[in-house]
Amino acid sequence: MKRSTLLTAGLLSLAPATAFAHPHIFVEARLEVVAAPDGSIQELRNVWRFDEVFSSSVVMDFDKNTDLKLEPNELAEVGKTVRDSLADYDYYMNMTINGKNITVQKPDIIHVDYKDGQLLMFFAVKPVEKMPLKGKLTFGVYDPTLYTSIDFPTDNELAMVGDGFKACKHAVVRPDADEVISENKQSLTDAFFNDPTGTNMSKLFATRLEITC
Repeated sequence: MKRSTLLTAGLLSLAPATAFAHPHIFVEARLEVVAAPDGSIQELRNVWRFDEVFSSSVVMDFDKNTDLKLEPNELAEVGKTVRDSLADYDYYMNMTINGKNITVQKPDIIHVDYKDGQLLMFFAVKPVEKMPLKGKLTFGVYDPTLYTSIDFPTDNELAMVGDGFKACKHAVVRPDADEVISENKQSLTDAFFNDPTGTNMSKLFATRLEITC
């Protein structure tokens, strides 16, 4: 119960609504958008590296034999917990095609490692429906509650893989928070900052990869 509670309260952001206004967990991420041979999106490959404070908390809660490290079976338990619980949050994936939101399938497995004091997760997800490389597509990773800050250190961490993208243009968009607030004053109310989950407006602040084909 204790182990499950940690990831539920942390990764899944099930804390009091008033705590959502600023992040408590920090993640450096990499996202690879992979094109299939038929000219559609095949999958999205994710790498998440967590901050040392949160990582140490995970070790404390999942270290069954109390040797201050995570054995393969303990790492597998972390991955299973996240895989089961993050489904309701669509694994923080944010995808659209020509303005239409697309959700993702549950990943087969979430691989977890612990190196140099930091927790790492590796997993791939696939769209629930076909996403042909036509028109405008966007891809991002964000926590709708704002409890977890997911950052891409460089634009290169948002990558395209596959020949299907050869005829496409792309750009990494990093929204300026002040500009987002200024341009959306009518939509961003006090209720949003107290409970972003209820408005789903946090995606306006999220870094994203825009692809036009």
